[in-house]
Amino acid sequence: MKFALLSDIHANRQAFAACIEHARAHGAQQFALLGDLVGYGGDPVAVVEQAMALAREGALIVRGNHDVAAVTPPAQAAHLGEQSALWTHEQLSPAQREFLAAQPLTARLGAYALLVHASADQPERWYYVEDGSAAERSMSAASILDPSIRYVFSGHVHEQALYFLTPTAKLMRFTPQPGVPVPVPMHRQWLAIVGSVGQPRDRDARAMYALFDEQACSITFHRVPYDHAAAAATIRSTPLPAFFADRLEAGR
Repeated sequence: MKFALLSDIHANRQAFAACIEHARAHGAQQFALLGDLVGYGGDPVAVVEQAMALAREGALIVRGNHDVAAVTPPAQAAHLGEQSALWTHEQLSPAQREFLAAQPLTARLGAYALLVHASADQPERWYYVEDGSAAERSMSAASILDPSIRYVFSGHVHEQALYFLTPTAKLMRFTPQPGVPVPVPMHRQWLAIVGSVGQPRDRDARAMYALFDEQACSITFHRVPYDHAAAAATIRSTPLPAFFADRLEAGR
């Protein structure tokens, strides 16, 4: 089976739709959403509704830190992220907030894969897996949870990367090339950061996601063009900071 792995959608309706269309065109049979459906972007209602529709079709979803913040925002905003959480909370219906709150912190994808928004090491702490040490801690935590786990799929970092353990237990990092399948055989342990659908931060405005082929034991990281100008215009039509729109256009 082919699984589309989408993370950090951040209320970006245009990027979400483009990635769904691209994934289906490339044979995706099931979707997995790795958290942060909302936050920063101007279309939280449309994105959560689409996620709910995918869930009815069997999609797996885990909770991200921005989803938690949108459900229970602070009384007053101390920074831009909290300002986004307050506004997003007001846009969502009680049923949509309940849907976000009901999603787990981790989920199993088949028999050998774990889904988590940030790190499998205390997922509620939202640790960033930005280097080898953090990747190793996440992979170790997954193994403690279940030694049969060979793959950890996560987001949160807004860039794409692949880590693996060699036969001598040395951790290696691999920088994937868009559209090029990477073999991920099960005799090794792997951790994939699938990137951000709705807010890339590598100075490339194209949306990110990954396609995992369970039968072929391969993962393909994709970049998908979308109408980021329209997504930015939506943000500018709201009370959200214009900075959120600016970074979409710059991919940062």
